[in-house]
Amino acid sequence: MSCRRWSRLLRFLPLASLFLATSVAHSQVSIATVVDLAQKNSTTVRIATADVSKANSVLWESRDALIPSIGFGTGLPVFPEIGFTGQPPSIWSATVQSLVYSIPQKRYIDAANLGVQASKARLKDAREQVALDASTAYIELDTVNQQLADALQQESFAAKLIDIERQRTEAGVDPTSELLQAKLQAAQLKLNRIHLQSRSTVLEKQLSVLTGLPLGSIKIDHSSIPEIPQVHGLESTPLHGVQAANFVALSKGTQAKGDREANYLPELRFFVQYNRNTTILNDVNTFFAKPLPANNFASGISVQIPLFDMLRYARARESAADALRSKVEAEQAQKQNDIAVVQASAGIAELDAQAEIASLKQQISSEQLTTVIAQLEVGNGSGSGPGSQPQASPKAEQLARIDERQKVEDAREAGFDLAKARLNLLRALGHMDDWLKELRGK
Repeated sequence: MSCRRWSRLLRFLPLASLFLATSVAHSQVSIATVVDLAQKNSTTVRIATADVSKANSVLWESRDALIPSIGFGTGLPVFPEIGFTGQPPSIWSATVQSLVYSIPQKRYIDAANLGVQASKARLKDAREQVALDASTAYIELDTVNQQLADALQQESFAAKLIDIERQRTEAGVDPTSELLQAKLQAAQLKLNRIHLQSRSTVLEKQLSVLTGLPLGSIKIDHSSIPEIPQVHGLESTPLHGVQAANFVALSKGTQAKGDREANYLPELRFFVQYNRNTTILNDVNTFFAKPLPANNFASGISVQIPLFDMLRYARARESAADALRSKVEAEQAQKQNDIAVVQASAGIAELDAQAEIASLKQQISSEQLTTVIAQLEVGNGSGSGPGSQPQASPKAEQLARIDERQKVEDAREAGFDLAKARLNLLRALGHMDDWLKELRGK
């Protein structure tokens, strides 16, 4: 592609981005899209990705100790040399050296490899946590929006109730306290609506920060939310966070073993060296029986045997302490996750029962509202004799409507609490991949 075409493309990209942002702002955004954007935009995920790159670099560094390194140096004396300097003067030199045999180095390579696996597990864990946060916020915003619509309906019913009570009070049918009670109920409903609006604003901001989309551009698509899979505590798979802690413990343990073995195991290194000697600005030939040769070549294998090195002993003790700490942290992470699974499993049973109760209350309230409306339309049919029920009034209708909407709100709240608990249990059991597959398959 020519430079001119590239320049045209670069000028087009801002316009394309603006078009996409505008189209997103005026259309519904599915929960799968929100989760994908949150994972791409998350600083935690990006930090974990950088940690993976760093861990790979550490692995390459430990492996590269076995690859020959080549060094080149050159230099000329500034002033003429006088006397024997202790080493043959050279114009330039080249050296090739590499590690040939070292058992501790093998430990370090294994430790670095385990470090890579730990960083990859942490990356997966970070992505799952972001998916959980984004999914929970999305579902809660959907619930709050529905509750807000119910609250607005309740306020309209409360306003009608106040008008009815005002007329009844003026006619002397009801005392003033009934009117004040209606106003109090309307004020409470207003407070509930303000609370829901505040919560909706916070959730919209939270999703905006998670996804990087402009504030207010995320329109909830209720149909994109799949049913949350039901799992049980016995269906546990290793959590990526716990896996990462175990990998870190193994890595630290292997590192400590290598540091301990470095105190008594020998190390072999191979080297090749070439020097280009010179007699410029020196009288080195006066110190030898024969003239100094220009070309000098040497090679060999050096063997290093540790006998007494306090620095190595201190490093071994330090790495052993790190290994012990990492092992305890891995055990702690596993215990905390086990407790979280038990708590989530027990909580779901309770929330499931609460959701069932809220649903039954909603159905009862809906049936009661239907009965009140029917009585208003055709009368209660019970007559006016002794023991007959009083005729339903417009006041009773508004109270029934307010109560029915309240029961709907309560059922929605109970449903969200149950959905949130199920998502947390999926996370604790290591089944977030199942949820992500549900999202992308919706």
